[in-house]
Amino acid sequence: MAVTSSDNLEQLHDMIVRAAETTAVHVRSAKAGVNAVIFGQDRVIEHALITVLSSGHALLVGVPGLAKTKLVDTMGVVLGLDAKRIQFTPDLMPSDILGSEVLEESPGGTRSFRFIAGPVFGQLLMADEINRASPRTQSALLQAMQEQHVTVAGARHDLPKPFHVLATQNPLEQEGTYPLPEAQLDRFLMEIDVDYPDEEAERRILFDTTGAEETKPKPAMTADDLIAAQRLVRRLPVGESVVDSILALVRAARPQSEAPEGKLIAWGPSPRASQALMLAVRARALLDGRYAPSIDDVIALAEPILKHRMALTFAARADGETILGVIARLKARLG
Repeated sequence: MAVTSSDNLEQLHDMIVRAAETTAVHVRSAKAGVNAVIFGQDRVIEHALITVLSSGHALLVGVPGLAKTKLVDTMGVVLGLDAKRIQFTPDLMPSDILGSEVLEESPGGTRSFRFIAGPVFGQLLMADEINRASPRTQSALLQAMQEQHVTVAGARHDLPKPFHVLATQNPLEQEGTYPLPEAQLDRFLMEIDVDYPDEEAERRILFDTTGAEETKPKPAMTADDLIAAQRLVRRLPVGESVVDSILALVRAARPQSEAPEGKLIAWGPSPRASQALMLAVRARALLDGRYAPSIDDVIALAEPILKHRMALTFAARADGETILGVIARLKARLG
């Protein structure tokens, strides 16, 4: 009996469902593992995990003391990744991040250069207060994020897989900082706002962090499990209605759009935003134990994916318009 194309499609669908069932258990376990250590930041945790599942990088924006560093350390343990941290300062040089070549002399008198890898050669990198470093140093990291390799003294060195950057930015004390240019902000899949925890969460923080024993994260996945999950995310089916919603949302956020909000926008998101949404809605569905995304996923992720990829005109800002307000109106159009 001949195997038809419909049979092949059905077999492929069954394979994806079986893989998704196993992977969904892993990612939900990872989310629970992070939640057991980080209190009151459920939305931040969800968005950070979605970013990693989507093979992307995230910019965490929040005042000091909101567990941003602890989040990255915890995710490193839970996801089985080699986590590293760089504290960005104005005197930080690109070689401090990427690594450098040193001249060595062997016992026989032969001299040769040896590459000493910098902290960028980790699987999960925290770039703390990225806006405090010079544009040259920022550019070195952002280029590595985009190309997944670095070039030192003409030699190429590939970064480990997976490789993710969770950068932090303090919205206070902007004096003496170097804000990231808009073109570089676009390299972050999401901009995640880290807010203050509610009273009940802060009560839990008090007891957990000031007692005799503090809750420690436990591994829930390995790097290979994460890579498999990232591959699966790209294979999850996306309905035509979801694709249409992504295109409608992103295209409406541009200055030339026919939407009423178009005249408020100075510049808007490129197709990279559409790509980011396409991956992120799949990752969110998988994190929730679903095997296909919905329009609700598009609405939920519109703000962190679009807000750093668009700007309002001077006239719109003078009239009291905000990026979040414009995005909220664009989301409302999706239902």
